[in-house]
Amino acid sequence: MPLIGETNELKLLLIDDHPLFCDAMAMTVGEIFDAPMIRTASTLNEALLQVTRSLPDLIVLDLNLPDVDGVDGLIRLRGAAPDAKIVVVSSISDNRVTSSVLDAGAVGFVPKGSPRDELVRAFQIVADGEIYTPEDFVVPQGDCLAQEHHSIVEKLTSLTPQQSVILNLICEGKLNKQIAYDLSIAETTVKAHLTAIMRKLGVQNRTQAVLLAKKVSYASLSGEG
Repeated sequence: MPLIGETNELKLLLIDDHPLFCDAMAMTVGEIFDAPMIRTASTLNEALLQVTRSLPDLIVLDLNLPDVDGVDGLIRLRGAAPDAKIVVVSSISDNRVTSSVLDAGAVGFVPKGSPRDELVRAFQIVADGEIYTPEDFVVPQGDCLAQEHHSIVEKLTSLTPQQSVILNLICEGKLNKQIAYDLSIAETTVKAHLTAIMRKLGVQNRTQAVLLAKKVSYASLSGEG
C-alpha cells in the first residue's frame, strides 16, 4: 500500500535505539507497504544526518532517544524533512503528549505497547492519508500553554537540517569547538549557524536557545524530570 502521492518505492526511516524493536517494526511495515527501502537510526543526530543525505517518505520515531528526550526531536525532524509523514511510536503515552505530538506535525501517535494488529491498522490509516490516534485520545481545549507551544514549534521548524543538528548538540552542552569537530566543519561556520539559530528563535544567547528547545520536551510537557 503506497502513501498518498507515492510513485516509487517507499523510503522509510526507523528511529529507535532498540534494535529488536526496529526489526519488529520493519517486519510490520514490510507487510503493509510494497517492498519499502528501510533505513534505521539510533539517535536524533544520526537521523538528521541521514535526512540531509536522502529525504524519507515516512519516519517512525521514538520520543526517547539517547541524545534527545521528547517532542523537540520530532520538531527538528519536521524542519529537516517537511514533506515526510512522521509517526511517533513511544512508550510515553498520555493525552497531553499525544496532543503535543500531533500539534508538532506528526500524522499519528501509537503507544509502543499496542498489539501488532493495532500497529498494522495505524499504518494503514496513515497510508490512506488520515491521522491515527489511540482510541482513548481526547482533543484538548485550547489554552495559553498550547498557544505558546505552537509558537515555539513554528520557530524550531524554521531551522535548516544542519541548524537542527547544531541546536541538538548545543542542548547536549557541547561547545562550538566540539561541535565543529563532531560535524567536521570550521568553528567559524558553527558560530555563523549559531547566530542564525538565535535569530530564528528570537533569543539572545545559546542558553536561551536551549531553554526554548526544552520547553517542548516531554519533561516540560508532562512535569516529569
